[in-house]
Amino acid sequence: MSQTQPDLLYSEVEEDLRASVRDLLKAKADAATLLARVETAEGYDLKLWRTLAADLGVAGLAVPEERGGHGASAREVAVVAEELGRSVAPVPFLGSVVLATTALLHTDDGEFVGRLAAGEAIGALAVPLSTTPGAGFPSSVTAADGTLTGRVGTVADASVADLLVVPAAGPDGPALYVVEASAATVTELVSFDLTRRVADVVLENAPAVLVVSGEQAAGALEQALLAGAGILASEQTGIAEWALTETVRYLKGRYQFGRPVGGFQSLKHRLANLYTDLVLARATARNAADALASGVDVPIAVSVGQARNAPIAVKATEEAIQLHGGIGMTWEHPAHLYLKRAKADELALGTPGRHRARLADLVDLPA
Repeated sequence: MSQTQPDLLYSEVEEDLRASVRDLLKAKADAATLLARVETAEGYDLKLWRTLAADLGVAGLAVPEERGGHGASAREVAVVAEELGRSVAPVPFLGSVVLATTALLHTDDGEFVGRLAAGEAIGALAVPLSTTPGAGFPSSVTAADGTLTGRVGTVADASVADLLVVPAAGPDGPALYVVEASAATVTELVSFDLTRRVADVVLENAPAVLVVSGEQAAGALEQALLAGAGILASEQTGIAEWALTETVRYLKGRYQFGRPVGGFQSLKHRLANLYTDLVLARATARNAADALASGVDVPIAVSVGQARNAPIAVKATEEAIQLHGGIGMTWEHPAHLYLKRAKADELALGTPGRHRARLADLVDLPA
């Protein structure tokens, strides 16, 4: 029996969602606002996040209606991630909506998911941001008598989190706990990416609520990491799209020798290469999002997405800086923020090399 091919085109609902998110980000997270914010100690734009999470319903997109969400899928979450990549808005989307919420969705929890889905709380999954799917269950935190003790480094979005979803070595093996962030010591680190912060989390006999243990806990963590890496491919697509769009716009308006710089053949070839890269990135990102939504070949689709899209986003932003000339090298232009996000994303949830190695195992390629 032939398998039905996925429809990777954007649906009308997805395009409407994109338009709503893009309009909000244009109004509240334009380049000038973004540059001004990263120069301060404020970091995240929590007012913008509340609008996205609660008013637009982004926080509960993939949460079933019976658990307090909107009953959409990873495809819609990926559309939001793509638009956030286009703006590199400093909001805790990856840590809360993708990682923490997905982990809890694969448990029987009925309380914490609802708080995250309603935008009442921000979550963070207490694993290093560099953790690759399939890396195994971490053991840096231990559980005893309803409390957690241990340390986890470079946790995405932990500095603004209200709830920490913590994988821990429990008395009966792997377990997932939820800890109120106020019970932990969270120290924000100096992050290369100024628009997505990471922090160290230290727990010392912190009161915790057990949500799941055993194989189900390991499975919930793995599903969260897969969702994070898969959705990140859409964010990387948005980054590459911004880089190409802004570079084309700049080269059309920049004149040299009496003609637009963009008319020079060598530059047109470089732009054409970026465009073909962007088309490839969008296809792999959509395939990863559809796989997450359908549950078909998820690890393969996710690793293909990360192996391809991480280098594409980096290349696109590097080209954007070079083709903008002198202005692209300045702190006053936002291009450096996109390059930093692209480089940070290249390390997040598994490097391209790790995903290629994982793919080799998944599809039985010889060593």
